[in-house]
Order: sequence, then structure tokens, then C-alpha cells
Amino acid sequence: MPRPAPGTGIKVNFITREGETVTVEANEGESLLDLARANDLDVEGACEASLACSTCHLILDEASFDKLEEPSDEENDMLDLAFGLSDTSRLGCQVLMSKELEGLTAKIPSATRNMYVDGAKPKHH
Repeated sequence: MPRPAPGTGIKVNFITREGETVTVEANEGESLLDLARANDLDVEGACEASLACSTCHLILDEASFDKLEEPSDEENDMLDLAFGLSDTSRLGCQVLMSKELEGLTAKIPSATRNMYVDGAKPKHH
């Protein structure tokens, strides 16, 4: 998916594991997982968005979390396995961007279950 022209996308703030805030722009309908990968942020997504892992776990700001539909049973099952689960946790592969989510903040947890142990960055498929 081509990146939106600067100033035309939906602004999203990611907070990295190091605490740095990175602001990027999303396309309507783009998942937070795909957005993170497109901007070289360290979100694994080992199962390629098939709801078989929790490696794209993100912690959302409360206002944005409240605008989303409830997670599916399948997503909740995977979130139960996530490291550092919070009340506003979601899987990045299941959150699709819309104009209503302008300004969403997603914190990348300090660790995931199933993360590479050698510090290698995941390769995009």
C-alpha cells in the first residue's frame, strides 16, 4: 500500500520500547501492524495477522481504545497470552485505521512472547 502524501494521512503516534514518540501517517483501512512495519517500527507480527499469536500487541490510549469495536473472542484469546497486558491492549493486526482514530497513540510493549531472542529485527514478508 503506498504511503499517504505528507499531511494527508491519519496521524498516529507510536511510543517505542525506548520511550521515543514517533508520529507517522496511516491510510484509511490500514492496520496498526502494517503501519508499524511500513515505518520500520519494532512490531513483530509473527503469524502474519492470522490471529495465532500476540506479537503485534500494542497498548492504546484510552480515548482511541474506546472508539473501537470490542475485540473478537479470537483476539481476546491471543491477548490473554500477551506480555504486559493492559486494559487498553489490542492486537495491531486487528485495529484498522479510520479518520475517527486521528491522533491515536500506540505504545509498543517492552517485550512480546515469541520475540526473536538474538535482537534481530523481524524481516518483512
